[in-house]
Amino acid sequence: MDVLAEEFGNLTPEQLAAPIPTVEEKWRLLPAFLKVKGLVKQHIDSFNYFINVEIKKIMKANEKVTSDADPMWYLKYLNIYVGLPDVEESFNVTRPVSPHECRLRDMTYSAPITVDIEYTRGSQRIIRNALPIGRMPIMLRSSNCVLTGKTPAEFAKLNECPLDPGGYFIVKGVEKVILIQEQLSKNRIIVEADRKGAVGASVTSSTHEKKSRTNMAVKQGRFYLRHNTLSEDIPIVIIFKAMGVESDQEIVQMIGTEEHVMAAFGPSLEECQKAQIFTQMQALKYIGNKVRRQRMWGGGPKKTKIEEARELLASTILTHVPVKEFNFRAKCIYTAVMVRRVILAQGDNKVDDRDYYGNKRLELAGQLLSLLFEDLFKKFNSEMKKIADQVIPKQRAAQFDVVKHMRQDQITNGMVNAISTGNWSLKRFKMDRQGVTQVLSRLSYISALGMMTRISSQFEKTRKVSGPRSLQPSQWGMLCPSDTPEGEACGLVKNLALMTHITTDMEDGPIVKLASNLGVEDVNLLCGEELSYPNVFLVFLNGNILGVIRDHKKLVNTFRLMRRAGYINEFVSISTNLTDRCVYISSDGGRLCRPYIIVKKQKPAVTNKHMEELAQGYSNIFIPLRDIYIEPFTLLGVCAGLIPYPHHNQSPRNTYQCAMGKQAMGTIGYNQRNRIDTLMYLLAYPQKPMVKTKTIELIEFEKLPAGQNATVAVMSYSGYDIEDALVLNKASLDRGFGRCLVYKNAKCTLKRYTNQTFDKVMGPMLDAATRKPIWRHEILDADGICSPGEKVENKQVLVNKSMPTVTQIPLEGSNVPQQPQYKDVPITYKGATDSYIEKVMISSNAEDAFLIKMLLRQTRRPEIGDKFSSRHGQKGVCGLIVPQEDMPFCDSGICPDIIMNPHGFPSRMTVGKLIELLAGKAGVLDGRFHYGTAFGGSKVKDVCEDLVRHGYNYLGKDYVTSGITGEPLEAYIYFGPVYYQKLKHMVLDKMHARARGPRAVLTRQPTEGRSRDGGLRLGEMERDCLIGYGASMLLLERLMISSDAFEVDVCGQCGLLGYSGWCHYCKSSCHVSSLRIPYACKLLFQELQSMNIIPRLKLSKYNE
Repeated sequence: MDVLAEEFGNLTPEQLAAPIPTVEEKWRLLPAFLKVKGLVKQHIDSFNYFINVEIKKIMKANEKVTSDADPMWYLKYLNIYVGLPDVEESFNVTRPVSPHECRLRDMTYSAPITVDIEYTRGSQRIIRNALPIGRMPIMLRSSNCVLTGKTPAEFAKLNECPLDPGGYFIVKGVEKVILIQEQLSKNRIIVEADRKGAVGASVTSSTHEKKSRTNMAVKQGRFYLRHNTLSEDIPIVIIFKAMGVESDQEIVQMIGTEEHVMAAFGPSLEECQKAQIFTQMQALKYIGNKVRRQRMWGGGPKKTKIEEARELLASTILTHVPVKEFNFRAKCIYTAVMVRRVILAQGDNKVDDRDYYGNKRLELAGQLLSLLFEDLFKKFNSEMKKIADQVIPKQRAAQFDVVKHMRQDQITNGMVNAISTGNWSLKRFKMDRQGVTQVLSRLSYISALGMMTRISSQFEKTRKVSGPRSLQPSQWGMLCPSDTPEGEACGLVKNLALMTHITTDMEDGPIVKLASNLGVEDVNLLCGEELSYPNVFLVFLNGNILGVIRDHKKLVNTFRLMRRAGYINEFVSISTNLTDRCVYISSDGGRLCRPYIIVKKQKPAVTNKHMEELAQGYSNIFIPLRDIYIEPFTLLGVCAGLIPYPHHNQSPRNTYQCAMGKQAMGTIGYNQRNRIDTLMYLLAYPQKPMVKTKTIELIEFEKLPAGQNATVAVMSYSGYDIEDALVLNKASLDRGFGRCLVYKNAKCTLKRYTNQTFDKVMGPMLDAATRKPIWRHEILDADGICSPGEKVENKQVLVNKSMPTVTQIPLEGSNVPQQPQYKDVPITYKGATDSYIEKVMISSNAEDAFLIKMLLRQTRRPEIGDKFSSRHGQKGVCGLIVPQEDMPFCDSGICPDIIMNPHGFPSRMTVGKLIELLAGKAGVLDGRFHYGTAFGGSKVKDVCEDLVRHGYNYLGKDYVTSGITGEPLEAYIYFGPVYYQKLKHMVLDKMHARARGPRAVLTRQPTEGRSRDGGLRLGEMERDCLIGYGASMLLLERLMISSDAFEVDVCGQCGLLGYSGWCHYCKSSCHVSSLRIPYACKLLFQELQSMNIIPRLKLSKYNE
């Protein structure tokens, strides 16, 4: 509190509440910020850091490969670099490749990784440059991508959309995003209470070499250290003694000399006494006996137990605290701090909050890929060592040349498989994660953008935990409060806010120097007593103890001054924790930041002069800005930024809209006509929204809109508008309202096989009499591939492909048919409605197989049952399509496109929709766009004045005449334009019914699912209802006769199933009767018999 008092102590409450004078036009900082940072900048920054910096560090850490067989032989990496994306056309001929070509040809957009090495061959040293060791998939728009720094015209030449955010990978022709993963931060002490209420501290340490987790537990008032490598918990004092602090006094001084701290730590000292351990050697021996033996294959020199214990303490327990030449000083103090935190947490201090966002780190594509690459690179090197160990001892004419044994496919396939499957499994860290990557959703521009800002959390979705799901105060301004899915993943999947930046790792060398110049004293110079003085603060840098300082305020202020002057990186953060008496300096990657404007003495540091300079195009302003918000609407994310007036809606409605905005059809990019995707929905005539927000301008949604401005009348009409259903005007549909195009693709490859045979495409089959192609082959060209522009119906052939019956090399001595025989495997079109062939592409993929892709188009106009939604979570299906002559019309002759039931408003409280209609109407009359930005936007008062000026009612209501009777309606009708989105759920794709159809082979019951033309299941619950009604014959019909009735012969004597009137068990046909039972029941009996369980059927005559 004293810190606050210095700054604000002499102000009256009135002065405190007075608004800080804002800079006019300060929202212009945003486009400038986004120009520097971009919307998916966090992915691209992180990948660039990995490819330019981190990969060199990984190489340095594993730079030398040696062999046990020959001490003279070695291989040393000098440099490593990632090239530009290319494709190998023929042997050793490469050419640069564009991302779009990779999409079309199902290839991976990747660049070669090359190394410079120095190695020995025989007795001479050789240096080789630019040897390829594998391929790295390249993120679009990163520093090595073809697209960096190109103008929009050059983008057009490359068939790329300039508005496409980038930040994803193209692997085997599929766009894959590595989602941001949320982790608890590494190398930090987290004090938490377990289920029984006992307090403990844990640290997850992580360095390049090792990851380990160390726990501090309390049992019966004594402190223990717990670790995976130790077979049982070890008293903490023994650990201290093993680290070389042998005197009890010194241990207590380190932990703290306050009364209650000493009292709490007393029992632990006694326990050490009981174990009779006084010296470092005794302690190490004790620990050595408790170490779990790791059976290392290969043996190696045996270590004594004492050495083993010392190694363990130095390298595995609290890995991230460095120990040089067994100088355990820093580690002792770190352990002491852990004990002290636990003791204080038992008192009045609270335990740490795991869900607090300062304790979280976000892992981006760069960090995940660097873990993966490091694993693969180590595997690659150990493979080389193995080969060297095998080959060198053999006496040969040729000397061992390692270059011939460098295989590229290991690293390449490792990267490609991880990204394409999303399984990150690293043996070394026992890390095994599923679903790290997802296919980039291309339903609309917004769904692609929303996916790039998504954060997935590592919690199981099934557990009903409310802690991680709830909205934390520390997420303010960093994560969007509205944009999360409903249902099981609610609150676990989050999205970044508009101006959030995620840091990457930085060099901490300069920070250490600066800190020691500012008076931070090294820990090794202290006796330990000083740590518990009230005015001495510990200084942590990224979880490691840097030293102690007396005057922490001066340190923090000077540090901030240096940062604002630009001497240290803008993303290094410094904060004090007064309860723990610590100063935390963080420069690690994965922290969330956002920009502020600094306020000094109640004046913002960014002045209007700065803003003018910014307008002229200087960008000198980016010393990051702190302390008042740049703009309040930036606390929402990309999806919630589309909603006009979101601050007038009930909050769940905004959340619903965030989910539905991703399903709206629209435009997906300027290159949408060149893409051949599996499924693509496009709106035929998309429009800009009449009421827009600042976010819409920033993310350039207007250039790729997803919706249309519909004139809406809020009134009840016909009874077909109950429960949110909409009534549409038929004339509007004829003019193209809500009309959409659905594109699907069909593809096939023509392979070559090992026995010199290959797939063929045959021409169309001709009818013998008419000499015309048969109906199935009607649309084929002479080459056997369908021709563009043709209408294709269900079951017609698109590609008449045939494949050889024998594809393996025949065995020796078997008779080989001279002419290979072919069987037809045509690619046919399956679909309820006819499609048109838009285009056909013939190319080859990376394996030199022919690749044929066809794009099929359907044009659909809205029909009853199609789903629409406004931008306020008000979804509804079309309930009726009315001819225009029956629609009501207002006095200026305007007919509404949509009639919406007024009962959708009161309980939903979407006032934003009402204001949007008013503002849209005023905008139409004035010929301008209105703003509905969150916490701002056009005021209702001004909008109403505009309406009145044009001679309309200020409430937005109109005098409306009924189209059926021609009489005026009794009430004035709320009437005006609202932006409506057509969602991807269309009745044509969901409609399903069946009478007879296919059955499953095993149970002979109808198949399930619409895709397989399945039956409609009468489930257990429905069965219960029929039993409750006593409708037994209906039950019999549904469950057996219409499903899988089957005639069986049963022997009445032994109760077993017979066959064609004969019982094989009794060897007679005397007692055999014929029954109808479900086939699944007969199958069960036979399966039981196969396991030596005999089900016997007892029969009795039905008339007895």
